[in-house]
Amino acid sequence: QVQLVESGGGLVQPGGSLRLSCAASGVILSIRTMGWYRQAPGKQRELVATITRGDSTGYGDSVKGRFTISRDNAKNTVYLQMDSLKPEDTAIYYCNADITARFGFTNNYWGQGTQVTVSS
Repeated sequence: QVQLVESGGGLVQPGGSLRLSCAASGVILSIRTMGWYRQAPGKQRELVATITRGDSTGYGDSVKGRFTISRDNAKNTVYLQMDSLKPEDTAIYYCNADITARFGFTNNYWGQGTQVTVSS
């Protein structure tokens, strides 16, 4: 069974940094696009960043220049380096990935989410 497990969330002051990690586990043949999304209270889930297997990246407008997504294909892990954090970055951050698992079927998976709170 394929799972995505996030880590690295927490409380940080405005202007600070956090690094999120998301590791995929299970019988995995390959992972295509990986990404991070977030959902703040009372708001819809929104795209934060995506990265393809070939390391092409995309970012939501609100995080461009402050957040950096990367991945380690050997470890089936995606990272999100968050710098210059603002209170409006407070949200639950979710990992997402398109994973080809046993028998060759590709499905989209979500992690359970990790809370990021930016507050003084």
